[in-house]
Amino acid sequence: MKKSIWLLITLLVVFSMLLVACGGDEEAEETAMEETTQQEPAAVEEEAAAPEEEMEPVTLRVLVHQNPPMVEFMEAFNEKFQAAHPNVTVDMSVVNANDLSTVTQTRLTANDIDVIDIFGFANAVQPYMTDATPPNWQTLIEAGLLLDLTNEPFVQNYDEPTIQDAGSYNGKVYSINLGRVSYSGIFYNKDLFAANGVEVPTTWGELVAACETFVDAGLSCMTAGGADGWPIFVGAYGLLGSMYPDQEAMVEGLWTGEVKYNDEQSIEMWKRMQIYATDMLEAGVTGISGDAAPARFAAGDVAMYPIGVWAASAIEAAEPAFDWGYIPFPGSDNPEDNQYLFGKYDQGWAIAADTPNKEASLDYLAMFSEKDNYQEFANAVGFIPTQPGATLETKIGQEVAPYLANYRVGYEQYWVAPKGVGQWASPFASFFQPFNEWDDPVALANQAQADLQAGLDASQ
Repeated sequence: MKKSIWLLITLLVVFSMLLVACGGDEEAEETAMEETTQQEPAAVEEEAAAPEEEMEPVTLRVLVHQNPPMVEFMEAFNEKFQAAHPNVTVDMSVVNANDLSTVTQTRLTANDIDVIDIFGFANAVQPYMTDATPPNWQTLIEAGLLLDLTNEPFVQNYDEPTIQDAGSYNGKVYSINLGRVSYSGIFYNKDLFAANGVEVPTTWGELVAACETFVDAGLSCMTAGGADGWPIFVGAYGLLGSMYPDQEAMVEGLWTGEVKYNDEQSIEMWKRMQIYATDMLEAGVTGISGDAAPARFAAGDVAMYPIGVWAASAIEAAEPAFDWGYIPFPGSDNPEDNQYLFGKYDQGWAIAADTPNKEASLDYLAMFSEKDNYQEFANAVGFIPTQPGATLETKIGQEVAPYLANYRVGYEQYWVAPKGVGQWASPFASFFQPFNEWDDPVALANQAQADLQAGLDASQ
């Protein structure tokens, strides 16, 4: 009996010890799990923070041309970009527009640039252009110095004609273009038109009659920056476009001989250019500088001012209350040929093909291309937008809006002169007196064709 009791007691003690041991293991496991759980958030936070801490600093080298409103916008945008990308410092260089091409090539060759301000692709050498010199952007692409952007998502933010006209070569995209300008229109004084009962002209004949009405009233018909020369031929680009609405076809025709500077249509063009230069522009126009012309127009006693849309801000600055409009230059007798605004694509972005900072460069263009950032840029610089849905929220933006569906690239964006061409082989109204020596449109037409032919013969 006593042995049985002691055996039972012994078994109970052993069983109790086992329970204590098991309980201890469970408590230890629970304690370990609690400690692990408490440690996990900190570990996760450390893991999440690690990539940001480990990101190497990047200096993104950006090149732009001198344009005060654009430079001011870019300085603000760079700060915004750096705030969104703390490891990136933007180093922006600013050069004169005339130096941009040379500096771009030099820095690309030295591989010390990432993002490049590049003007819209223009003047590409076509198959029919024998022995012609290609533009700088074309040589950069052919040398493999610009990054292929074809499949980048931000390219889709821009309208297709812009991508094709101003940023593509051989089926690939190398640049996104940010804005267009028109140089073929006429600013007109709405008050003078109303006071003299003149309707907005839609044909060449109506334009001539309007000028006669204003002159008879003791007013000047047109003004321009004649002292600088270039505003005269730029002011007549709309007349050229009216006479040759397909500017690309005109350029090809001049190269192939299907269009001649002294054929019937071209002689009529020269005659109208002479009327514009010698009769329509006010007396003393050779003494007015390009910078002074907007204020001269805003003074209120000149009816029209043929020039590009960029003059709008200067007109408004000279006289904020001045009421003006902007129309295509009606250089043709056919109203349908006078509905176009001709111009060029301005600034764009490209990336160096060998950039060591490819990801940051693409991020830079992607952020710039976001709708709100792009809209702010367009308003800052006054470009006609190249993003669908974006609007130029200024007076000139409202004036050109009805004509944007008929926007076309102008002659000088297609023209590549044959090597050896003479000095008069251009369709420039500034060749006529009082800006130059010519006073006979037929004689000038013959000389222009002879100078062109000299180049064509030399390039064969």
